Amino acid sequence: MKFFYTHQCGFGLILLFIFFSTATAKAQNTYKLSGQVTDTTGQAIPGVHIQRINTTNGATTDFDGHYNIQVTGTDRLSFTYLGYQAQTIAVNNRKLINVQLSPSTEALDEVVINAGYYRVKDRERTGSIEKVTSEDIELQPVTNPIEALQGRMAGVEVVQSTGVPGAAPTIRIRGQSSLRTNFDDNGNLPLYIIDGMPINSSPIDSQIQLFEGAGVDPLNTLDLSNIESIEVLKDADATAIYGSRGANGVVLITTKSGQKNQGIKVSTKLYTGMSRVDNFLNLLNTQQYLKIRKQAFENDGVEPNEYNAFDLVLWDENRYTDWQKELFGKTAELRSASFNISNANETTSYIIGASYQKQGMVFPGDFSYEKKTFNLNLNHQSKDKKFKLNLSANYGLDDNDLFNSSTFVSTALTLAPNAPRLYNDDGSLNWEDSTWSNPLATLENEGKLKTNNLISNLGLTYRLSPSLSFKSSFGYTHLTSEENIQTPIESYDPAMWDRVTNRSQYSDIRRNSWIVEPQIHYRKTWGQHHFNTIVGATFQENKNTSLTISGRGYIDRNLIGNLEAADQVSIIKDRDFTYKYSAIFARLAYDWKEKYYLNLTGRRDGSSRFGPDKRFANFGAIGAAWIFTEENFFDKYLNWLSFGKIRGSYGTTGNDQIGDYRYLDAYEATPGPEGLYPTQLTNNDFSWETNKKLEAALELSFLNNRIHTEIAWYRNRSSNQLVGYPLPAITGFSKVEANLPATVENKGWELGLSAKVFQKQSFQWNTSLNMTIPSSKLVAFPDIEETAYANTYRVGQALSLDILYQFEGVDPDTGYYTVKDVNEDGSYDYDDRLITKDLGRKFFGGVYNKLNYKNFSLSFLFEFVKQNGRKTSSLPPGRLGNNLKSVTEYGSSSPEDLQAPSQSINAFLAFNRYAYNSEFSITDASFIRLKTLSLGYEISNDFTKNIGLSQFKLFVHAQNLLTITDYEGLDPQSPGSKALPSLQSLTGGLQLTF
Repeated sequence: MKFFYTHQCGFGLILLFIFFSTATAKAQNTYKLSGQVTDTTGQAIPGVHIQRINTTNGATTDFDGHYNIQVTGTDRLSFTYLGYQAQTIAVNNRKLINVQLSPSTEALDEVVINAGYYRVKDRERTGSIEKVTSEDIELQPVTNPIEALQGRMAGVEVVQSTGVPGAAPTIRIRGQSSLRTNFDDNGNLPLYIIDGMPINSSPIDSQIQLFEGAGVDPLNTLDLSNIESIEVLKDADATAIYGSRGANGVVLITTKSGQKNQGIKVSTKLYTGMSRVDNFLNLLNTQQYLKIRKQAFENDGVEPNEYNAFDLVLWDENRYTDWQKELFGKTAELRSASFNISNANETTSYIIGASYQKQGMVFPGDFSYEKKTFNLNLNHQSKDKKFKLNLSANYGLDDNDLFNSSTFVSTALTLAPNAPRLYNDDGSLNWEDSTWSNPLATLENEGKLKTNNLISNLGLTYRLSPSLSFKSSFGYTHLTSEENIQTPIESYDPAMWDRVTNRSQYSDIRRNSWIVEPQIHYRKTWGQHHFNTIVGATFQENKNTSLTISGRGYIDRNLIGNLEAADQVSIIKDRDFTYKYSAIFARLAYDWKEKYYLNLTGRRDGSSRFGPDKRFANFGAIGAAWIFTEENFFDKYLNWLSFGKIRGSYGTTGNDQIGDYRYLDAYEATPGPEGLYPTQLTNNDFSWETNKKLEAALELSFLNNRIHTEIAWYRNRSSNQLVGYPLPAITGFSKVEANLPATVENKGWELGLSAKVFQKQSFQWNTSLNMTIPSSKLVAFPDIEETAYANTYRVGQALSLDILYQFEGVDPDTGYYTVKDVNEDGSYDYDDRLITKDLGRKFFGGVYNKLNYKNFSLSFLFEFVKQNGRKTSSLPPGRLGNNLKSVTEYGSSSPEDLQAPSQSINAFLAFNRYAYNSEFSITDASFIRLKTLSLGYEISNDFTKNIGLSQFKLFVHAQNLLTITDYEGLDPQSPGSKALPSLQSLTGGLQLTF
């Protein structure tokens, strides 16, 4: 457990901004209007925003609810405050206006949920939809909006595989539904939709090994401060309208737009700070390390010499270097600036913005991640309100300047503490007569990645009658990713320069897609019967290309990357894929008395990824809800229950997340000219995976909606799994794409609780809790022993399974770890692996609190996870390289239970091959983490109005400030990983609006 503090910097930007700011001149014929804003009980409401409609002038109520604002006699004022119904009032030449705001029904009547094709009040929804707003995520110094969801949503798992900025996190919505989990063949990806435009959610392939195979997330190019809300759709009722695309859940990201009649508003947010690794492994120091090494040679009866023990014979036994802090212990700077201007009147609103973010690295050298974004959102409606236009465009440029290494962090964990110094006296890298590999040499392997991403969507709506409207959306995306990896001979020991050559690898990935979705919306009311119908179609095309070229034999380092200067150029990969998707869909929503709700959804999907006779499939769902507190009985006898709803849903969705052209015979060019060889067998008969989703939920609110709780049970079953069917070697192919009769089941409980703990004039405290208890298992897989999954899964057990040897402890004769030879055949193989351990999460969730006292605000989020995980792998005690104190006698209360130091091959096999593939390697990896902490102070209105500002807020934000865990590893979030852990960060900044 560690806390991280840093000095504040960058506040000179405040003075610079104020210098260029000018106070707005008072309009002619204005006068001062005063008043007080209270609630329905007469209590004053501080912080209410008062806006002169169609102007930039505004004011905020003080602690006693009083306000002053310059107006004209013909002005109209809007009064808005979170949790209360907004009011618009005409001045009519008055000088005193007191206003009473009525409470809204919080997240029931007024909060609107974006479900993609339609919007629904939270009170009326029949599906499972989670939502976070900009207030929850915009201050987080992360590069990806998905990372900002950690710990905030029930049923949503987000895991960062590495702390390197730009790397794609893993998101799972209600578990793993597909057996295919490979990077280039992952059937568990959710659907991402940005302002109505679906995008390819698969990570961008990168050969830069520092990303640990995670790839780069296409959402990195979005500006977090420009996001209005993120909704996650989970159950059949919410996702069925997306058909096969929503099989693994849907993530809807909505960007900000101008608010009606707000006038011109300019906003900027600036912050600067630092990030670092806050947790390091407890390794041996030099004296402890040398003692273990010498003991190993003594145990083996071997004499150390300059060939088998240069750390004992040649290296300085008095030298000590903490390699963790040396190689990834640097404090990295980060800074961000965003700016937007918006304007709105009765018919048109727009917002134009830009942002810049730069984050340094914790590694030695000048490496960094840099992002620039530009955004536009335009909304217009005709004066008769029949025609509407919505245009959004988001353009981002990512520049990742890294180095190429897969072992840089793990090297810091195993380098001997008395290893030689890094540099010679002349500043060159020290190779100590070739007795070690200088870890800084890999920094010479440059890895540069540039990504440009355009996401745009145009929506047109025309109301033909009060009940009937026609809508069509047109979307386009264009992504390019260029990567250049350079490997000069300087990254090798000079003794090897005559055997290596300068190399480079260039990759170019392009993703283009378009979509057209015409829709007809029909609303009708007959008495107390309300109908809302959507009928539409989808036409979508994605085109993906990837090209990878390598060059070798550059005569000079400065020429590396210029393929014309290479002696040898090879095309490693050249791919061109086109995916076409079309569908028709319909949704009927019905309610009676705004008490009973029924939704019917149907969709017919067509995908080019299947053979001609299998391309189309039908999917649908039914959802229902009953607001039982609308019954007279509850109103009369249980009036303490403010709201109660029972809802449920059932439906099917498909899944076509496989590679393109899998149903065809495929060939590739031979290395020599004019040749082809087969790489894939045809199979026209495989078709869609099917996911059947069932859910039941109960929602309750108490004490006039001050406490709201929701509990849901779900069960998703995914069958007809699209996996490779194994073939005998005589066919020349290892597998053929096919549907196997395997069924994966994800079920569990989700709990949500929110409460207004304390609501007074000067102090408010709101809290919320979410918790998920998941279960994921393989319920059926006939003849699994005949497939490639025989050693990965067990029918009836969890998908996140480790199949292990039975650990037998230390052999008293050898001093080495032993495992059980179950069949007593004298060898150890999968027939001896009978122990199974579930490494999935037992439960997880988050606790969020927000407190406001006068002008101060404090919010913090704790994330908690209960799980088992793999220990951090280490070397057998006694071998060359540093080790955890826990695998030696240091720090152990029972050294007799530890393997004896030895550098023999038998000791190595006993420790790494057997013990670490047994239950010995599994440990508790549960943790509680203070994920975010934000402290803000809003400058009083008396000061801000004198300098022409409507808001002036200072804030400090901390990320990953504290982790409580017994897990001995870099990051319990990813047990067993030796990648860079999630970074701890502290930032300070300001937010200005005028």
